[in-house]
Amino acid sequence: MGSTLEDVEFNPFLKKLITFASGGPFLDGYIMVIIGLALIQLGPRLNLDVFWTGLIGASALAGLFVGGLVFGYVTDLVGRQLMFTIDLIAIIILSIMQMFITTPLELFILRFAMGMAVGADYPIATSIIAEFTPRKYRAMSMGFIAGVWYVGATVADIVGYFLLDVNGGWRWMLGSAAIPAIILVIGRLGTPESPRWLVSKGRIEEARVIVKKIFGPDAEPIMDEHIEKTQLSKLFKSGYLKKLVFVVILYTAQVLPMYAIYTFGPQILNAFGLGSGNMAVLGDIVISAFFLIGCIPAMFWLESVGRRRLCIIGFVVMALAMLVLGMFPSAPIVIIISAFALYAFFSGGPGILEWLYPNELFPTEIRATAIGIAVASSKICTFFAMFILPYSIKEYGIGPTMLIGAIITIIGLVASVVWAPETKGMTLTQSSMAPLIKASK
Repeated sequence: MGSTLEDVEFNPFLKKLITFASGGPFLDGYIMVIIGLALIQLGPRLNLDVFWTGLIGASALAGLFVGGLVFGYVTDLVGRQLMFTIDLIAIIILSIMQMFITTPLELFILRFAMGMAVGADYPIATSIIAEFTPRKYRAMSMGFIAGVWYVGATVADIVGYFLLDVNGGWRWMLGSAAIPAIILVIGRLGTPESPRWLVSKGRIEEARVIVKKIFGPDAEPIMDEHIEKTQLSKLFKSGYLKKLVFVVILYTAQVLPMYAIYTFGPQILNAFGLGSGNMAVLGDIVISAFFLIGCIPAMFWLESVGRRRLCIIGFVVMALAMLVLGMFPSAPIVIIISAFALYAFFSGGPGILEWLYPNELFPTEIRATAIGIAVASSKICTFFAMFILPYSIKEYGIGPTMLIGAIITIIGLVASVVWAPETKGMTLTQSSMAPLIKASK
């Protein structure tokens, strides 16, 4: 009997798929960070007050809410392949249009639309990666996705650093997202439909042809998928509602403080007295590097230490780091940078699990829908937080603002202690049936 998708070897097709499917997180990290740098120039040019600064900074998050909520469900209905390039074409067009804005409202609308396109890509890309990747490489592939988000953010910081002192540099900052999007469109051409999705729709022979073409004549598609219609109501039955609540809390508690650090990184570091302008951008790059570095060992620890334990450890250290930043905002620079670095490094585990858990805990017919809802829910919470952040720093100071971040992180810790399951070594079918548990077995 041939090997199923859960046990095939890692081949060049999977490498290419994971590389180009991770483009959505790269673009998310890029556009979220580049706007904070562009606003340094655009603030005086467009006479932006605190209201417009917060609204524009958070506009892509509002778009991510709509994109994730709508297109996750659409992806489960029509398949992964159809949606795989459409969203990137939209990003290319919208990025170029941003170069010609003249009012804050125009920029807000375009950023909102870009957020929708990126939000659509999350459930599409992560579903197709999870459904093609064998179980022993799944944590590594999702770790790569999480790491690529930070690569996008770091690249944005570097681009912004060199364009910050260029007259009209904001145009090139905002338009530059079109370049990676074009590369990704080319790289995604010819990607086949997910065999798991085809089997879940009863299209078994199509799935078999794809699997054998990619993995060899002895490979077989997964045949334990249930042939069921995609129904939103299923998320509220058979224990899936509790899983959905868990992944929403996990996702929100991990990304909300992280987005704040990235989107308003230079402003936050300036509030800590760590410099302004290019110096603050350099500090942002250093912190970004720790976010990226933290993903690398976490990819392997998820298979050795386990999902549940690494999730809890990560949130414990992240919460402690945020408490230090909140309680001692006037601490020496070594303490401040160290706290940021610890938070960034230990976010690696939860950062990967925000992608891994939603893909593992839900069956194929509602997988992208669940991911979309998790993305949407976390982004709308983050939208309001990002909108309020400039007010909080201005009115209450950086210390209390960081303490709010600590509280959010502690909520993620509590949810992980109470609910985080251990899905290490399971097939997608097994993990989707695994209940949320209080301790690993």
